[in-house]
Amino acid sequence: MEPTSAAPPDSTTGGDPDPSPSTGGGGGGEVGPSATPTTTSYHVAPPSRYESQKRRDWNTFLQYLKNHKPPLALGRCSGAHVIEFLKYLDQFGKTKVHAAGCPYFGHPSPPAPCACPLKQAWGSLDALIGRLRAAYEENGGRPESNPFAARAVRIYLREVREAQAKARGIPYEKKKRKRPAALPTAANVSVAATQTVQPPPQRPSGDDSSSLPAGGGGGDNSSSSSRVGASSGSAAAGSGRATNVVTSAAASSTVL
Repeated sequence: MEPTSAAPPDSTTGGDPDPSPSTGGGGGGEVGPSATPTTTSYHVAPPSRYESQKRRDWNTFLQYLKNHKPPLALGRCSGAHVIEFLKYLDQFGKTKVHAAGCPYFGHPSPPAPCACPLKQAWGSLDALIGRLRAAYEENGGRPESNPFAARAVRIYLREVREAQAKARGIPYEKKKRKRPAALPTAANVSVAATQTVQPPPQRPSGDDSSSLPAGGGGGDNSSSSSRVGASSGSAAAGSGRATNVVTSAAASSTVL
C-alpha cells in the first residue's frame, strides 16, 4: 500500500491552520467571544471656576519666573519675589488709586477724571495670593517653605489695603458672619416641657383656709369644734327664754 500524503498547507494562511473556531457542519467547535470590544465611557466633570482660575494664575506665575532676569527657579522663590510679582501686575490693573497730591484723594466718587495711575485692587491681590498659596502646595511645595504664605507678603497686602482705603475713601471692613439661629434640640424641648407653669393645687371641698390662723397645726380643729359647741349652747338658751315668756303671758291672761 502506498502511504497517504498529507494535504498541502493553505497558501492564504502561510501554512498555519485556521485559528478561528469552526461553526459549520460538525458543530464540535466552541464559539469565541465577540470581536467587537465593549468600551465604557466615563463622564468627567469640568473643573470649577475657582480651579480654572487657580490654574491660570499658577501658569502666569511660572511664566513670570521664566522671564525673570536672571531666570528664577521655583525652589529659590521667596516672599520678596512674590511682592515683585504683585507690583508687576499693577500695570494690568483697572482700579483708580489717587495719589496724595490729587484733589480727589479720599473721594469715593470723583466728579471728573484725573491722571492718577490704575492699579490692582487690594481684594484682587488678596484672592490671587490665596489661590497661588494653594496651587504651590498642590504642585509638590512644602507648606513651611511656601513663599505665598510669607510674613512679608501679609504685611505688603495690609499696607496696600490701608493705602487704597485712604486714597479711594472706601474703608475695607471685614464682613461679620451671621451665626445661624440655634435649632431646638430634643434636650431643649424636654427641658422646656418640664419648666412649664403648673396650675395651683385644688383645695378640698368644705375647707376654708381663710378662717384658719397663720400658725396651723392640730389646735385649729379643736378651736373650731369649741366654737361650734358654743354657738349650739347659745341657741338652746335663747329657745328656753322664749318658752318662759310665752308661759308668763298665758298666766297673766288667765288672771284677768
